[in-house]
Amino acid sequence: MTLKKIFDKMGIRYSEDNIYFQTINSILSASDKINMPLNLQMMLAEPKNEVMVHFPVELDNGDWEIFKGYRVQHNNILGPYKGGIRFHPEVSLDHIKALAAMMTIKCALVKLPYGGAKGGVRIDSRNYSVDEMERMTRRFTSALGGNIGPSYDIPAPDVGTNAQIMAWMADTYINLSSPHNRLNSRAVVTGKPLAFGGSEGRDKATGQGLVFVVAELLPEMGYDLKKINFSILGFGNVGSWGARLLQERGSTMHAVMDHSGALYNANGIDADDLADYSSKNGGIKGYPKADETSEDEFYAADVDLLIPAALEQMITLDRAKILKCKVIAEGGNVPLTPEAEKYVLANGIDVLPAVLCNSGGVTVSYFEWQQNRQASYWSLKKIDAELGKLMVSAANRVKIRAKELDCDMYTAAYSEAMSYIKDAYEIRGIFP
Repeated sequence: MTLKKIFDKMGIRYSEDNIYFQTINSILSASDKINMPLNLQMMLAEPKNEVMVHFPVELDNGDWEIFKGYRVQHNNILGPYKGGIRFHPEVSLDHIKALAAMMTIKCALVKLPYGGAKGGVRIDSRNYSVDEMERMTRRFTSALGGNIGPSYDIPAPDVGTNAQIMAWMADTYINLSSPHNRLNSRAVVTGKPLAFGGSEGRDKATGQGLVFVVAELLPEMGYDLKKINFSILGFGNVGSWGARLLQERGSTMHAVMDHSGALYNANGIDADDLADYSSKNGGIKGYPKADETSEDEFYAADVDLLIPAALEQMITLDRAKILKCKVIAEGGNVPLTPEAEKYVLANGIDVLPAVLCNSGGVTVSYFEWQQNRQASYWSLKKIDAELGKLMVSAANRVKIRAKELDCDMYTAAYSEAMSYIKDAYEIRGIFP
């Protein structure tokens, strides 16, 4: 049954360009590949819970502002809900729903004992002081109340949030909890600072996971990491760490673009040096050791590997048509529009999907959650080793699934995850 027919049956208006329907289309298309029953497909086509809150915050000048926040819990058949909190002016319900559904797939693909969730607040953080952001974060956490918890729904950082935001969330939750449960309450969020129960390796986790996947799959596709060149779209946490870690393995960055501009150097751009420059200057614009270039020239760069690590749906059909890369490793969620996705897959560009490449962050979040609940500490060496095992295992299972189904890696990743979820439903059933 097509996605449109499923949504018609459920009384939901379908829109092909909507990011949520794009994500669910990938999920349900994969479900068809493994013959998942229609009733399970319908269950996964909508989130279990959608929480929307409106809450007041006092600003520094004494005025009050009302903010809108979300927490969407897509599915928890495999365990507690898990997913990031995003602070961004373009946050919307459908956007959060799409990302929550992707979290369900990521957790199932890596075989973590988690379900999928996502949350966010519609806000442009650049327009508010540190004190205002703290008050807003604490008010949002209070408004969510029992909709989050260390055994129920565990948030983490996402776009526009960081370890400090997570610390404010955890501290608020702890102080609203029973005094007899405060040690366990620290596990309510992950991505916290090390001094407050955070984990080694969490800052680089998503970029590190991406590199583990690329290192496992690209050699079999005919690429030597010591010889390939690559470009990075988005030079924030994921992009900068991915670039630095690929550079350690001998790869060369030729092009990079962020919100401030685009750069190109045929002889290579030093990822460590650029990361240092970007952190000091708020972006890559003005970096003296590479040439400034246009957006179109960035997308048209003749590279082996393109890593989109920015916001969703930045690669449109027009941009896809000028790509000269051989492989796309999706460091960010849903980087291509539906039309662009169809175009690149039909025109010989291999895609390593975000649900695989981007899952290092939630995996190390799982390690942090384990450490918090056990009151233990893992070394960076152990974190990297355990992350490598899980990412390589997931990559190999996707590779095997692609051969079994004779399909692209994109479809194979979703099919592998959905097969795991299908098995869980068949074993557990529906109660009561």
